[in-house]
Amino acid sequence: MKNKIGTKEAPTQLKTPPLTSEYTMHTDEKDGKPILVCTVGKTVLHYNYRALADLHEMLKKHGDWMELGSADEQKPAKEGTVEAWGRSESNPVGGWYGLKKGLRGRFGMYIPPLMEHLGLAEVTHDPKGNKMKAK
Repeated sequence: MKNKIGTKEAPTQLKTPPLTSEYTMHTDEKDGKPILVCTVGKTVLHYNYRALADLHEMLKKHGDWMELGSADEQKPAKEGTVEAWGRSESNPVGGWYGLKKGLRGRFGMYIPPLMEHLGLAEVTHDPKGNKMKAK
């Protein structure tokens, strides 16, 4: 990985795929396990740290661009998207990579830019319909 993920004291500054909003990401621990902490304004989301390796592996197998398809937890995710995979029972964790009930969605919005920052993926930056693929 070319870059590291920031700490609580010095989080990684990122932008959403359309480059319209800024947010931060850092690592922490919850129940003795590493997590990703995503802060968007006053909202704090938690994602399973292994999402990075698992998503990278899935994208390598997929071999092509995949639509991000970001959606809130309460809304259904479009089939065949990164968001749908991030909550699918067939992924390596058997469900949601998001860890905070009610705020488990938006996987396809906040994880891809971090993977791009880490040199694990390429992400498009169009106003809508962004995609990613493994590097």
